[in-house]
Amino acid sequence: MGYAQLVIGPAGSGKSTYCSSLYDHCQTVGRTIHIVNLDPAAEHFDYPVDMDIRELISLDDVMEEIGLGPNGGLIYCMEHLEDSLDDWFDEQLENYLDDDYLVFDCPGQIELFTHVPVLRNFVEHLKRKNFNVCAVYLLDSQFVSDVTKYISGCMASLSAMIQLELPHINILSKMDLVSNKKDVEEYLDPNAQVLLSQLNRQMAPRFGKLNKCLAELVDDYSMVNFIPLDLRKESSIQYVLSSIDTCIQYG
Repeated sequence: MGYAQLVIGPAGSGKSTYCSSLYDHCQTVGRTIHIVNLDPAAEHFDYPVDMDIRELISLDDVMEEIGLGPNGGLIYCMEHLEDSLDDWFDEQLENYLDDDYLVFDCPGQIELFTHVPVLRNFVEHLKRKNFNVCAVYLLDSQFVSDVTKYISGCMASLSAMIQLELPHINILSKMDLVSNKKDVEEYLDPNAQVLLSQLNRQMAPRFGKLNKCLAELVDDYSMVNFIPLDLRKESSIQYVLSSIDTCIQYG
């Protein structure tokens, strides 16, 4: 049985930096992981790429030859990957043993993991190949500076959880850039009543019922909590990796 992380999250949330730091950490502790680039628009990497979608298709080629824009071109590339799972991708997977650990660095286009079925079908293919997969959702900690932004991040995370139907870990990235850690601590494991109170203070009274529904939704899905990640600290990286390993192993 193989193991895999599907690293997802909005553009700029630090997915590639996370993959690079994870690789360095595993090198330090003597653990082997293989990082796969699934972003057809990527250009530079701070980690060795063991499998690269750009060997199959690149965004620049699609934009030049078909005339699509960046967003449409990226969706086209990912759909082409989906069409190539039984040939190109399976051929790539033959290079890895049953107990290998793959980390998939995904594009940041949010619709890929919220409502377009490409990544879900990709995950189902991995499962058929006997891989245990965990979704690792990164959210920029600086984005969680107030309750309205936090709720927005939670809704995107929930959408990905429902779409992918995978064991799921939420990570607050870039904690090393947060000047006051107390600003985000209350959002790591949120309380519905506290969220509702904060929402009602910031928004007009006519949104009261909506605020109540949103706070209850976050509370009902008690899975929506976040692990802070400070890449300056090896202990923080190890804690995140241990949590993901448990998630992959036991779901």
